Amino acid sequence: MPKTLMLPIAVLLFFLIDLYVYQAVKTVINEFHPITIRYIKIVYWSITFLSIAGFIYYHAGNPYLFGKTFRIFLLGSIFINYFSKLFVVIFLFIDDIIRGGKWLLFKGQKIVAPESTPIVSEDMSRSDFIAKTGLAIGTIPLVAMTYGIVSGAYDYKVRKVTINLPNLPKAFHGLRIAQLSDIHSGSFYNKKAVQGGIDMLMKEKPDVIFFTGDLVNNKAEELAEYVDVFSKVKAPLGVFSVLGNHDYGDYVQWSSMQAKQKNLEDLKQGHKVLGWDLLLNENRILTMNGEKIAIIGVENYGAKGNFPKYGKIAPAHEGLEDIPVKLLLSHDPSHWDYQINKHYKDVDVMFSGHTHGFQFGVEIAGIKWSPVQYMYAQWGGLYQKENQYLYVNRGFGFLGFPGRIGMPPEITIFEFRQGNHVIV
Repeated sequence: MPKTLMLPIAVLLFFLIDLYVYQAVKTVINEFHPITIRYIKIVYWSITFLSIAGFIYYHAGNPYLFGKTFRIFLLGSIFINYFSKLFVVIFLFIDDIIRGGKWLLFKGQKIVAPESTPIVSEDMSRSDFIAKTGLAIGTIPLVAMTYGIVSGAYDYKVRKVTINLPNLPKAFHGLRIAQLSDIHSGSFYNKKAVQGGIDMLMKEKPDVIFFTGDLVNNKAEELAEYVDVFSKVKAPLGVFSVLGNHDYGDYVQWSSMQAKQKNLEDLKQGHKVLGWDLLLNENRILTMNGEKIAIIGVENYGAKGNFPKYGKIAPAHEGLEDIPVKLLLSHDPSHWDYQINKHYKDVDVMFSGHTHGFQFGVEIAGIKWSPVQYMYAQWGGLYQKENQYLYVNRGFGFLGFPGRIGMPPEITIFEFRQGNHVIV
């Protein structure tokens, strides 16, 4: 759908949501003092106006005239506003359907209530209760998302994973690999906190570090402020990286194709400046005591939705027939089911990111749930099919909503051991 059509549709949808929710607000404030009611109306519709105007300007104007922090919190506040109201709409809509069904039923049966039945009073009382309950429900995601911004965005967690490989060369027994993914440097607004996350990574003293894509949101220039932070990401056997879907600049308007291509080249140069070995459909061989393992890196390959398919596994895999262990970096986990575990069964482990765990979910006491699981079969953690593994990192940064709820940003530390496969 063209952007020129999507924008007015989105604006109309936002206005209808505000209008629908306002019916509940109006019911609740009906008993207030007239002056109080007037102020509440002004505040409510002012927020609506500012939200819609901000949304229009962000997508049709030039938001880069404002600072990055302003842009982040503009989008975040719009998201929180309408996501919270969506819960109210769903609650009220279900009630309206039930009441509409009852009205049709009574009308079809021509049932007339006795004159003594106080229908109006009961309906008004019920409407008041439903409105108050709906608005109360809407405050739950509002509070949760606010907490997710204040506390969740930089609450880095180190997850440790052990993987046994029977064909792992003895020299690599105990190899420690760290994985970062989805940094999205253009979204950060607290540099000190980001540095704290990198310090946590480096304290783990990994032998090798993998970065599995999405270094920026859209533009290479987003990295500039954080070069001094991410250039500290180093490991004795190297740092290897690949590109993610956001790294190609596909989601912004460019003045020309040349400008877009220059942005991509600038980003590739950025990896070099950081000291990271960017793998563009190619491989590297790690050698210890004469024994070898392969690291394969492909460009983004998304088998879901309209995500780009720049990755080419065939040339990246070429010449590795005699290497006993192959580790693949591929940003989008849907690549695993689409190609890897069907046609490249000698790839022992694939490392991905992309999903962010939706930046929202529950992983506690054996419960593992996130809305993203309805799109991606593999969305967070370790997966296994026969003798192949996939690990999906939940992401170091964030995108859109400037926070995380129940899905903290992740630093993964793997220990590879020589031994039989363990069923996960």
